[in-house]
Amino acid sequence: MNTIIEAIDAREILDSRGNPTVEVDVVLADGSLGRAAVPSGASTGAHEAVELRDGDKGRYGGKGVLRAVVNVGETIGPALIGYDAADQAGIDGMLLELDGTPNKGRLGANALLGVSLACAHAAADAHELPLYRYLGGAGARILPVPMFNILNGGKHAQDSTDFQEFMVMPVGVERFSDALRAGAEVFHALRAILHDEGHATGQGDEGGFAPSLSSNEAALEVVLRAIEKAGYRPGEEVAIALDPAASELVSGGERDGAPIRYRLEREGRTLESDELIDLWADWCDRYPIVSIEDGLAEDDWDSWRRLNERLGSRVQLVGDDLLVTDPARIARAIEMDAANAVLIKLNQIGTLTETLDAIALARRAGWSAVVSHRSGETEDTTIADLAVAAGTGQIKTGAPSRSERVVKYNRLLRIEEELGDSARYLGRAALSSARAWEGPRSRSGLADGEPPVPARAGA
Repeated sequence: MNTIIEAIDAREILDSRGNPTVEVDVVLADGSLGRAAVPSGASTGAHEAVELRDGDKGRYGGKGVLRAVVNVGETIGPALIGYDAADQAGIDGMLLELDGTPNKGRLGANALLGVSLACAHAAADAHELPLYRYLGGAGARILPVPMFNILNGGKHAQDSTDFQEFMVMPVGVERFSDALRAGAEVFHALRAILHDEGHATGQGDEGGFAPSLSSNEAALEVVLRAIEKAGYRPGEEVAIALDPAASELVSGGERDGAPIRYRLEREGRTLESDELIDLWADWCDRYPIVSIEDGLAEDDWDSWRRLNERLGSRVQLVGDDLLVTDPARIARAIEMDAANAVLIKLNQIGTLTETLDAIALARRAGWSAVVSHRSGETEDTTIADLAVAAGTGQIKTGAPSRSERVVKYNRLLRIEEELGDSARYLGRAALSSARAWEGPRSRSGLADGEPPVPARAGA
């Protein structure tokens, strides 16, 4: 085994939206190969690391990534030849030094991340280990609870809901394979309901359906019905998670010092921060919601603290645009008690080492971490291995539909098979503050007394 880097090459490939992205190959002295492709987001946080695009409107509408590819070939590659790919921290430190900017804006986070991940894959190949075992060691055995984005809105779909993602989480099953089955069955039940009611069943960027519904709450209602139609008990076996992507709803106040307002075009109304918090609290009382991601805007810090005070003891509150996988912003949120979980997106920060540091920081604070895809994905399965390696217990990678999403779930199925009896699936215990749902509640706080949904056959 010889893990010295011998060659680094990059190319421009297409992601799941038909846009260019960066793919990197790293070859070691012993012939080991590592390959990684970089994802791209649609709703991106203002504080994310910079994704370098060419800007040439005559080529891919300005979205080409040849500048990033050239940076790998002419700057990063020559500098790393002769380095040990097994020294991940050293490799990533060199990448940061080569870029020299706080936001990876000179070489591009897409260039840096491609190299960082390809080095890890190459080192794992040299050690003849799967990536999850190479990164996580012998103790890596926790399979993540998936967040299946089965109904898409916001920037991930046109003419759908204001809120970006309505997801289901199988929190009450025993194995990852059972969770994948549940997600697929609820997905198909939702398709049947939408079809029978005359709604379109076209799919958004992340594989979920994108129907034109009368209101945002109508999306919750139809997802709840799909859980029941599939034969699962809402809140007990399969719960609901939301990603409103609230930063995309901001209609004013973010620059002039006035209160931030959120525009809900679907319903023709505008809410201030506390009114939006009231909406989330009301929904959590009446629906089996266990997780809310980006329930407020990325710089609405004081309101995040109030949201956590209001709901943090019973619902997982995940910072994505708020935190952008940045240890400095995570530390600020921990200090302010502004959330209780972090979404982990590799391309938000730009290197594997910084990503692992962000996960470790969250864990020390007692937070949970959710490893996530982006809306523009590829056949790369790194995040599946990362979720197991880091033991985060949760993953968000779209609907059980579209190959670039399903490839991650299938990778996790194979990992579960490899682990055999040592595999663990934590279910509800993987989430921060996700208490068991006690049924729908009225505004008075009293249970409505509806009968439970019968258990599916064989449960």
